[in-house]
Amino acid sequence: MAGYLFLALAIVTEVIATTFLKFTSGENARWWAYLVVAVGYIASFVALAQALGRGVPLGIGYAIWAAVGVALIALISWVFFRESLTWVQVIGIALVIAGVGLLELGGKH
Repeated sequence: MAGYLFLALAIVTEVIATTFLKFTSGENARWWAYLVVAVGYIASFVALAQALGRGVPLGIGYAIWAAVGVALIALISWVFFRESLTWVQVIGIALVIAGVGLLELGGKH
């Protein structure tokens, strides 16, 4: 159980870091956003390592980390940055999440 709490922390910190990448580019780049990105990614990998050390299988942990991260970033970019999110993209995200679910179901418990 603790492993999956660390995995959730890894996802949250990775999503924060990736979101702040938006503030490091373009004409209005902000220097402080680089600090948020660096700290976020370091925290994410440390939390992911802690999750793996507490029994979360590597393949499952990484798949959940990546799939949930992609889904959240797509939603955040759509809501906060008004980037496009088409129905085809939504179906793709759902398929990625379904694939991760199948990985988990197919694993040995």
